[in-house]
Amino acid sequence: MTRTSGLSPTREGLLHDRWDGSQQKFHDDAYRSSGESDRRLDELEIHDDRPKQGIFATWAQRLFGRYQTAERNYKDRKDTGRGSLAGKLKARGCCSRYKICFITTGALLALFLIASGSGVFWVYKTAPKDGQSPPSYPSPRGGTVKSWEESYKKAAVMVQKMTVVEKVNVTSGTGWSQDLCVGNTAPANGVGFPALCLQDGPLGLRFVDHSTAFPAGITVGATWNKDLMYRKGKAHGLEAKLKGVNILLGPAMGPLGRMPAGGRNWEGFGPDPVLQAVAASEEIKGIQDSGVIATAKHLVANEQEHFRQSFEWGLPNALSSNLDDRTLHELYLWPFAESVRAGVGSVMCSYNLVNNSYACGNSKLMNGILKDELGFQGFVQSDWLAQRSGVASALAGLDMTMPGDGLLWADGKSLFGPRLTEAALNGSLPLERLNDMATRVVAAWYQLKQDNRTQWPPPPPEGKGGPNFSSFTHDKIGLIHPGSDDKTKAEVNKFIDVQGKGNNSHGLLAKHIASEGTVLVKNEGGILPLSKRGSSKKRDAAAKYRVAIFGEDAGPGDGPNACPDRSCNQGTLGSGWGSGAADFPYLITPLEALQSAFDSDSVEITPLLSNDIPVKASSSLLHDQDLCIVFVNSDGGEGFESWNGIRGDRNDLFPQKGGDQLVQKVAQGCGKGKSDTIVVVHAVGPVVLERWIDLPNVKAVLLANLPGQESGNALADVLFGEVDASGRLPYTVGKYLSDYGPGGQVMYYPNGVVPQQHFTERLYIDYRHFDKHDIKPRYEFGFGLSYTTFEFSNLSLTEKKPKSALPAPRLDPQAEPPAYPSDLPDPSTALFPPNFRKLKGRIYPYISSTSDITLGKYPYPKGYDQVQPPSPAGGAEGGNPDLYTPHLSVKISLKNTGNRKGKQVVQVYVSFPEGVVDASTGDKIDFPARQLRGFEKLELEASKSQDIEIELTRKDFSYWSRGLGNWVMPTEGKFTISIGASSRDLPVSAQW
Repeated sequence: MTRTSGLSPTREGLLHDRWDGSQQKFHDDAYRSSGESDRRLDELEIHDDRPKQGIFATWAQRLFGRYQTAERNYKDRKDTGRGSLAGKLKARGCCSRYKICFITTGALLALFLIASGSGVFWVYKTAPKDGQSPPSYPSPRGGTVKSWEESYKKAAVMVQKMTVVEKVNVTSGTGWSQDLCVGNTAPANGVGFPALCLQDGPLGLRFVDHSTAFPAGITVGATWNKDLMYRKGKAHGLEAKLKGVNILLGPAMGPLGRMPAGGRNWEGFGPDPVLQAVAASEEIKGIQDSGVIATAKHLVANEQEHFRQSFEWGLPNALSSNLDDRTLHELYLWPFAESVRAGVGSVMCSYNLVNNSYACGNSKLMNGILKDELGFQGFVQSDWLAQRSGVASALAGLDMTMPGDGLLWADGKSLFGPRLTEAALNGSLPLERLNDMATRVVAAWYQLKQDNRTQWPPPPPEGKGGPNFSSFTHDKIGLIHPGSDDKTKAEVNKFIDVQGKGNNSHGLLAKHIASEGTVLVKNEGGILPLSKRGSSKKRDAAAKYRVAIFGEDAGPGDGPNACPDRSCNQGTLGSGWGSGAADFPYLITPLEALQSAFDSDSVEITPLLSNDIPVKASSSLLHDQDLCIVFVNSDGGEGFESWNGIRGDRNDLFPQKGGDQLVQKVAQGCGKGKSDTIVVVHAVGPVVLERWIDLPNVKAVLLANLPGQESGNALADVLFGEVDASGRLPYTVGKYLSDYGPGGQVMYYPNGVVPQQHFTERLYIDYRHFDKHDIKPRYEFGFGLSYTTFEFSNLSLTEKKPKSALPAPRLDPQAEPPAYPSDLPDPSTALFPPNFRKLKGRIYPYISSTSDITLGKYPYPKGYDQVQPPSPAGGAEGGNPDLYTPHLSVKISLKNTGNRKGKQVVQVYVSFPEGVVDASTGDKIDFPARQLRGFEKLELEASKSQDIEIELTRKDFSYWSRGLGNWVMPTEGKFTISIGASSRDLPVSAQW
């Protein structure tokens, strides 16, 4: 198709080659630009060009090092709370360091200007190369599966009656802080569709009072307990519903965890796609069983915080994650497929580019994979300001923009809003696409039964529903449109307690999750569990048993909510930072819980809540102890905040704030080197323990992850054996950061104006990488000790369906999508109503003049006129239903061979046959040594046994063929099924 002269050749409208024009011109062009690559993903050759120490990398290191220092000096803690301007700018992945951002951008420009004589200036001016993700048009319409059929029928009746501006209201946010939630849509009053409230996040309800701060996703993953995963989702969803939240922005399954230092890994469940998928789907079922729309996020390959977003890091474009089709399907997409299969109502596209096309403008991802291949029936929403084009992103499959603002934060210039209205009226956006966008949102609303006015009363003035809290003030009375010039106030915080009571208290559930998510990795001599009365092994037989507790992480610090979005490491660590965090209603510290648990008549506790032990204290405190318990931690989070030089992604995997030195000093001095030391680690991910793990006096180590509000109580339950130590690692603990390979390293300095991150390791992340390169980890994926012992035996395999290369042919649609009249409405129907009061910064669907509507030839993306055939891997939610047909039944006996009740995780790993060749391409297919394909957690009394059956599906035995664009099961050779307690402790196996 032809393009308008001067438009950017990239379909997302990046247009930074013309950043010399006005902001309005930049906004207009970005809205219209729509070029797209026609290169096939399977033709894309990925090369490894990690940053070299050339002129660009050298300058980048110097510049970003200065930027980091400047940023630390720039901090102003007095103006970062809820309701402040700084708080608003920081609140989601915005350019929160607004001044710093543009100072840095200016510095970059100055550097390139200085070097322009040597031909370097072009790097900054040139737009990204044409997207390398293949086109997929048109956007598939929703309403093709039986389970959504009734919701789509109801939605069609409603959308049929909507005006164009009402459809735009449903699909556009009103702008940051224009209403009470972090994301808000406007109502379609003419048909009775309400404004919708979207609220973070995966851990708990962000900016919300009287709600639970649950353990983080990584802790939930460490439980390996499907029931707890579901129950956490159910409680989380119930709290959202009672607060008036329609759409909960979680769970997170992207980042998957490619890089162990990645800042937001803690929001998800671990770097294995199956563990991540099971946990995500269970939480989604729980959330949606409470009547709240869940959001699977972030689609996809958003694996680091550095350079994730345009301008946030002083660069005009985000980082591009470049990966091949097989890697995408077998790793990063797997949890999203299971989420769609679970019926998730919303998917959030990510900030980053994928193969040099912004994820929220990538038709291959949203149209071709999500909506066609995976049969997604809900709506796609953008991450906050992740949309980088208008018509182009709508054509590519984006259904809702959030928070509504355009290319810059809180600018009130939406890429949808009135521009979407114009596009529909001038014919550049087919009315069929706008209808589908609105229908998908309304259908999800019906699917979760939010039309039930008893359960979901309408908001004022019609009813008393809607959000009963404000994200922007703690006060009872506050502004109803805080980001605008409207000074109208009302009761915005009703302080409704949604935490449950008695046996239904969500605090009890949080404690249960945190205790089962605590992983015991070392327990020499069976030092654990402890006795509450201490031990007979003490230095002074006549004195009380002396226990010293060391480390800032054991205590309260300045309180759990001292820093906005938990963006500092002080006191005990219960959460990472960013939009995935929540306000703590309380936080039980380890010190508080241990003081309560130990018998004060026989145990004397001495705390030192510092990571620095004064010299004088070494003899008076350390030397007199019978037992020392040391607490250390490692924090990280979302990239719009930073702390102590950590800008989201951790700079290394060591304990922070001198934690290693603290452990060393305590272990060497406790009881003059004769008493035992226990170490507890709270962290956002793997921590390197090598500086002290083998010290002879370090007898026990617990990795307690991020335990949430019941931190201390959960830890005490494990330390004293009230519950078994049943957590298992959801990641690998390496001995060095380098053990995770080149693909496991964060790109801290840009290698171009559009940083390019190539996933050349393909499938080999975390334990797969360790296995492939025969690297011995400190503790392997799935590992964890118990207070009892278990035995695996009697493995048997029963074939339920024979091997066959391809799944059954794709099914025809189970239902017919709604169809609507295609006549363009009169533009005058979209004009602002007479005497309409416009609020500053608020996004409206109306146009100012019918003269704005001009029919003409729109520069549609390359490939737009080439209708793509349906994917053979599709046909239902989650993909071709035959992918989930059981092919093998795995039965195993588990016996508790110890002397107390305990829990064990039965882990099933599959090894593929050797010598597999893809018949469609001639490629020899390489497989990881073993891959997790199923698990179950069992609790057994001492000496008891239980048989368990786990079914493995066609997909579990298949790989993604780039030649066929489908899943293929090898039919020659033998699969090996291995069962055990971790990825490297697999005592029984059999072949199929």
